[in-house]
Amino acid sequence: MWPSLLRKAKAGGINIIETYVFWNLHEPVRGTYDFTTDSANLPYFIQLCKELDLYVCLRIGPYVCAEWNFGGFPVWLKHLPGVELRTNNEVYLREMKRFTSKVVDIVRPFLPDKAGPVILLQIENEYSSISDAYGEEGVKYTEECGRFVNELNLSALWFMCRQPYNVPGIINTLNDFYCHPFIDDHRKNFPTAPAMWTEHWPGWFRWFGHAKPTRPTEDVVYAVTYWFAKGGCFHAYYMYHGGTNFGRWAGGPYITTSYDYDVMLDEYGLERYPKYHHTKRLHDILFQFEDV
Repeated sequence: MWPSLLRKAKAGGINIIETYVFWNLHEPVRGTYDFTTDSANLPYFIQLCKELDLYVCLRIGPYVCAEWNFGGFPVWLKHLPGVELRTNNEVYLREMKRFTSKVVDIVRPFLPDKAGPVILLQIENEYSSISDAYGEEGVKYTEECGRFVNELNLSALWFMCRQPYNVPGIINTLNDFYCHPFIDDHRKNFPTAPAMWTEHWPGWFRWFGHAKPTRPTEDVVYAVTYWFAKGGCFHAYYMYHGGTNFGRWAGGPYITTSYDYDVMLDEYGLERYPKYHHTKRLHDILFQFEDV
């Protein structure tokens, strides 16, 4: 479905594709990698984006949440002696850096200095949700994440989303239903960072036994318009196509295998009316006046 979905996204006015990298998909057994088969074929996916002139925002994590099993962590990780996840822990940092370096090696041919489409890379994910629990060790951890990726000296930019600390060399980005109210505070707290909205939620995921969450198209368009009117410079939907969590990949308590998300391309890859068409009109207008 990838070629069809990417073509529909491009036709809908999208020019950058965000995708997570799931550690437990690519390294289910420690030291055994899969970047070539089926949905694990990351180079093929990025190449498709390149052929369609779509930029790529690659969200490595390697903790990614995404309502995915164990947040993307492989189960073997928690059984390593002495490991403590997502903090300034020697064992965790060693494994995190090893996997991240592997992903970087895979995507090097697709970076800007090679005329590639991967212009943004993410390390960690929404750390503000747990930062208080780790205190000073959490500060040290995010700083070490920043130091590590900056020393890789890549031509793409690195960011962390929804994290509370100003990490040198890392762009802090926003995730929410509406992000224009946060722009002024963002500029005060991160004066050298552009205002980037890496997750705009046009819908929401679903739990068994609950009603399907929906969000009006008009509200989605309002949020995008206000964001750029306030000076935002980057915007991406989470999700644009949600799809299906096959097998046991759905994470969290009682989250359904359907990850439809009430977004522009539905679970089956079909255009959702009017959300797909209305947002396409907005995107066309934004591109028409992008120099303003």
